[in-house]
Amino acid sequence: MSSRPRTLVALAAGAILGFCGALTSGVLADRPSEAAHSGHASRPVDGTALPWQEASLFAEVYERVKRDYVDDVDDHGLMEKALRGMVAALDPHSAYLDSEEFEEIRLSTMGSYPGVGIEVVAEDGVVKVLRPIEGSPAQQAGLLPGDELVRIDGNEIGADLAGAIARMRGASGSLVSLTIRHAGGEALADYTLRRAQVEVHSVMQQTLEPGYGYLRVTTFSETTPVDVGRAISRLKRDNPSGLKGLVLDLRNNPGGVLEAGVAVADDFLDSGVIVTADGRTVEARFRMDATPGDLIDGAPLVVLVNGGSASASEIVA
Repeated sequence: MSSRPRTLVALAAGAILGFCGALTSGVLADRPSEAAHSGHASRPVDGTALPWQEASLFAEVYERVKRDYVDDVDDHGLMEKALRGMVAALDPHSAYLDSEEFEEIRLSTMGSYPGVGIEVVAEDGVVKVLRPIEGSPAQQAGLLPGDELVRIDGNEIGADLAGAIARMRGASGSLVSLTIRHAGGEALADYTLRRAQVEVHSVMQQTLEPGYGYLRVTTFSETTPVDVGRAISRLKRDNPSGLKGLVLDLRNNPGGVLEAGVAVADDFLDSGVIVTADGRTVEARFRMDATPGDLIDGAPLVVLVNGGSASASEIVA
């Protein structure tokens, strides 16, 4: 398998985001344009610099908002909203993340984080519960898949997925108020949840009948490949005559760390290409191949997916 830095394809235990569109302010700050140094801001550099006509229009709108809007506006806040709007307009899966939001997403892929334990997704212009994590404050409160997240601590959420994730995080033991519209209903319900350290157990297994195993993977975090290996070892131990077949359940798995998904796929393959990617930059182009060794020794494998299976789950399937 090729070696690459860990890549978030979708948010595990938090949300679904298009990583290719997820930009942090720190990344942007490290990449000043050539035009800015040369003083020729009106000349596009390799077709990537902002043409002066568009820059002039942006500056004019910015100036008018600062001058004429009914309330005072903060420069940083206004620029951040402009960046969010620009990236969000690209497609439904792209989002601008500041450094704190990106860190929240990174932490959510590590298998444990402080919060209420909801996987959420932006859909139809709102933020919805994909699933509450087993044993989490959200599950104990009775939140269900499909519930719409309307407000957090009185703040309207709309389709702000990254903002919803950030607001639900906090120190263990602290309280957070959620306003929910249950799936298929109109009435709003308020919940006060106490945050806790949420343990994301992304893998579970059981023997369906002698020789036939069931493996459920709910998300792809950094710990998932090791957990899958252990789960298969337990299935083999419980079935000493060998596995005759395995069901791999990826339903409602929103994805997670790309390399984790590739490693899980590699567990069931002896050779061949697992995933390739192409893009406009050298860094965006890569290929990952299977390595010899099939953990179930060629036994038939059935993979279950549904409309909630995305990103790394689709790669594995």
